[in-house]
Amino acid sequence: MEKYDLCVIGAGPAGYAGAMRALDFGKSVILIEKDKVGGAGIYNGALSSKSTWEFAKKINNVTKEIKHLSDKAYDVTFTEVKEVVNAAIGERKNQLEGHIKLLEEKYNEQQFRFVKGYAFLKTKNQVVIQTEKGEEIIDAKYILVATGSKPRKLNNIPIDEKIIMTSDGLMNLTEFPKSLVILGAGVIGCEYATMFANFGKTQVNIIDKAERILPFEDEDVVKIIASNFEKNGVVIHHSCSLKRMEIIDGQVEYELLHQDGSAEICRVEKALVSVGRIPNSKGLGLEEIGVRMDKEGYLLDFDTQTTIPNIFVAGDLCGRVCLVNVGELEAREAVKRMFGKSVPMRYDIISNIMFLNPEVACIGMNEKQLQEKGIPYKMVKIDFSCIVRAIAMRKTQGFFKIMVTDDEEMRVLGMRALGVHASTAILAIALIIANNQSIRALGELTYPHPSIIEGLQECVRMILNKSIFKPDLFKDKLVIYRCANGVCTPIESLVEISAR
Repeated sequence: MEKYDLCVIGAGPAGYAGAMRALDFGKSVILIEKDKVGGAGIYNGALSSKSTWEFAKKINNVTKEIKHLSDKAYDVTFTEVKEVVNAAIGERKNQLEGHIKLLEEKYNEQQFRFVKGYAFLKTKNQVVIQTEKGEEIIDAKYILVATGSKPRKLNNIPIDEKIIMTSDGLMNLTEFPKSLVILGAGVIGCEYATMFANFGKTQVNIIDKAERILPFEDEDVVKIIASNFEKNGVVIHHSCSLKRMEIIDGQVEYELLHQDGSAEICRVEKALVSVGRIPNSKGLGLEEIGVRMDKEGYLLDFDTQTTIPNIFVAGDLCGRVCLVNVGELEAREAVKRMFGKSVPMRYDIISNIMFLNPEVACIGMNEKQLQEKGIPYKMVKIDFSCIVRAIAMRKTQGFFKIMVTDDEEMRVLGMRALGVHASTAILAIALIIANNQSIRALGELTYPHPSIIEGLQECVRMILNKSIFKPDLFKDKLVIYRCANGVCTPIESLVEISAR
């Protein structure tokens, strides 16, 4: 029986990162993947969807420019979309697989081994691997489970991945549907609505059981996204429950129940069900050997360590924040806990981007969360129309918004940025939050000009009573107020905040 310091089950973003980190510690590693290296992060997740989003944005921009000259829109086929996406997938696939081959050349099989096969746990240290060549059992001091997740399916909806699809089935399309309904108004559903609307080939409908899309986000963020949806012809069925969704005559018929009790029947060509994801934890032998899970199949863990001390978990199986960057960090943290020193994961400084129209970047808490937790704060916001780079780009829709503690220190609690290049400001804010620093630290920097992140500089100046544009005179562009006990009060004068 071959023995390894670490066995990693799953070669998606988390598993791959964990295996590479273990090599840094000089440990012997076996990495097992039953399907595709890179997992959903490449093939039907972040890379594929963001490649689609980027292409759709380009097409939308080109179409707007062309319409200045003629009434004809730029024509693109879904085959061309798939070619662009597959090129991106192929490039990343070749990088990851090529890297594995180089590692196999560098190390012998006792130091690093990659196996294409199905794995499950026989004991807390023994892993059974089933391959085309047969079955073998290996022994590992530590095991990292990183098998990811898959789209949630609903029992009352006949998902065939051709007419009614999850995100896994979208690339089965051979042409743009004339009409599409999306069930679910969370991030994934809204991102795909943005893409199809930007291509301009599909009438998009969204079924939203809540009063507004993205219910976890602040109203000022959602207002702009929803407005842009409407401008692009997207129909949002607000506050509706889905009574049924069926395939009839090769199309999708769905029935909605409104809050007033009335019903509405609609028919479209295709449907996308986007109601979350579920963990790939079944069939791994985890429950049989005593690893505790919750009722949905997420592994119960303490900072990546499961209820069996030598078995760790990372990525979507943790059930906290299902993002590629988070999975990678969790896996690296797990390996550090196994073989070196570690510090607890900081989920409060995780950066996130929502690929909408325009893009939304998030770090720390938003106003909704601060108010729910009863945390007093000050908020400062600058409209993109006051940022020179945004004016030069003719992309002035959006804002930077920073929340700080309502005290003398004014420590940064969070930021929301909406607009072109919004994500470029995330890292600076993440560093400030991680170090528990005041917003004043942002004012000590020299910002490149012209750049979008100059908006951060002006936010700092505003709250320190040093702004170029005075918020009490430029109220439609600059906002500053304090909130406590659910009541927000505009700060008309910043005399109380001494200029420094």
